[in-house]
Amino acid sequence: MRCIVVDDEKLALELMEDNVKKLPGLQLVGMCKNAMEAMAILQQGQVDLIFLDIQMPGISGVQFLKSLVKPPMVIMTTAYENYALEGFNLDVVDYLVKPFSFERFFKAVNKATELGNARLQKDFPAKVQANEGYIFVNADYSIIRINLPDIIYVEGLKDYIKIYLKSADRPVITRLSMHFMESKLPTERFARVHRSFIVSLDKITVFKRTRVMLNDVEIPVSDNYRERILAYVGYQENQ
Repeated sequence: MRCIVVDDEKLALELMEDNVKKLPGLQLVGMCKNAMEAMAILQQGQVDLIFLDIQMPGISGVQFLKSLVKPPMVIMTTAYENYALEGFNLDVVDYLVKPFSFERFFKAVNKATELGNARLQKDFPAKVQANEGYIFVNADYSIIRINLPDIIYVEGLKDYIKIYLKSADRPVITRLSMHFMESKLPTERFARVHRSFIVSLDKITVFKRTRVMLNDVEIPVSDNYRERILAYVGYQENQ
């Protein structure tokens, strides 16, 4: 997500900049000391999220937010708790009371990410065309094309999945179920090996009774799915 930080205090800006840089899903495109600087950046291009201080000289954060016709998602930051109700009445994502921990900051960003992906999912439902050799998924507030040969394995995490790719340093995280993903991937190329894992069959380098190796990655294999792997490697367990 492309984000800006708006705060009239230099130290607060520096702390927020440090927090933002710790999260690979955030791209900091502006550091603003007041509402006018923030407005200039908004007019230049897309901004998905604003970290907005409330108490600023001139135009306050609340006044600035009310002036926006179609505001991006907003996480308010302030030292004053009494502004919380007004912030939520303005439909902000979250409200951070200074000083706040990185863990609290991270939680607020996760809320924004989920909201952004939910809006994107509503406008652009997941498009799966595995028979054409690729899928499109909603992730990182974007619609991303994933080529099936690039998939190493898929890991399930509650309401989300992680898609690990040979061409990327980090997995693609998207709000899909393992059941949906399994139903769309071609069975001749992919296999469920565990309730939490789907693997690309041609990426298997070693098979043991309770796990498979995908080069240096070890994936557990449960009893319910072992026969599929045995059939793929052409091995009879009772031989």
